[in-house]
Amino acid sequence: MSLPPILSHLRIPVIASPMFIVSGPELVIAQCKAGIVGSFPALNAREKEGEPIQLDAWLTRIGEELDRHNQANPDRPAAPFAVNQIVHRSNARLERDIEICVRHKVPLWITSLGARPEVNEAAHSVGGVVLHDIINNTFARKAIEKGADGLIAVAAGAGGHAGMQSPFALIQEIRQWFDGPLALSGAIATGRAVLAAQAMGADLGYIGSPFIATEEANAVPDYKRMIVESGAEDIVYSSLFTGVHGNYLKPSIRAAGLDPDDLEHADPSSMNFGQGSSKPKAWSAIWGAGQGIGAIGEVQPAGAYIDRLAREYAEARAALAL
Repeated sequence: MSLPPILSHLRIPVIASPMFIVSGPELVIAQCKAGIVGSFPALNAREKEGEPIQLDAWLTRIGEELDRHNQANPDRPAAPFAVNQIVHRSNARLERDIEICVRHKVPLWITSLGARPEVNEAAHSVGGVVLHDIINNTFARKAIEKGADGLIAVAAGAGGHAGMQSPFALIQEIRQWFDGPLALSGAIATGRAVLAAQAMGADLGYIGSPFIATEEANAVPDYKRMIVESGAEDIVYSSLFTGVHGNYLKPSIRAAGLDPDDLEHADPSSMNFGQGSSKPKAWSAIWGAGQGIGAIGEVQPAGAYIDRLAREYAEARAALAL
């Protein structure tokens, strides 16, 4: 499918998904320098009252480091970066964070948990492209109707807040009416899987969980180790921890004294992003991950993992004579 210029010249067609706590400037810069879109949630940039605004500092740092990279490597420029805005009504920082992103002319905006025309308009005012994440065709239509430029289809198996639909079903329904930018999320961890997403009709793969096991990720060592040691059978789908269904690592649930095979349900009304996250402090050590982590066998630099993705993607294309 045709892509906007900002997404047309990536090393491989991949967007790194913005992960709560895990994604910060170090990881985003490494991802962009290696040739894929790096991203982080605006709410990851936190500060205490009276401190300088962290989001402003993060965007300044990312912009300056990528500019220096591009000047030193004109034949291998960095990919653009994205900022994720949680547009849920409980996010009291949304208006402030939008103003900061407009001031920094953020090139890519990823919106989640609600489609808001005013957010899209703010992004468009500085030439930004908006991708909205959705879990079904109904939400996809609403997002485009409200002004999003593209979609991120969050299918079964994705890390964090994930849908339940097969990627085959979700992509084919969206492509019946939408020919704009479309990324696919859900257990994508190899270059071959990125090519498979394109074969289904997506333009890009959307990869999160494998980046938890990278040196630049803001994750504790035990979390990274658990990603390396776990597979698809170690993932459980539950609404208990945030009020919205998501995928989590069973070993982290057991470590919290709970039975991952017998969890209670929570109501979506319990979601609250007023303090930056909907997850209560009691569940802070419950770690999210998608079903694709079985492909991750070591903790390594993000650039090394992206090199592997690029190699696998090229080999898959060659094997299919594409």
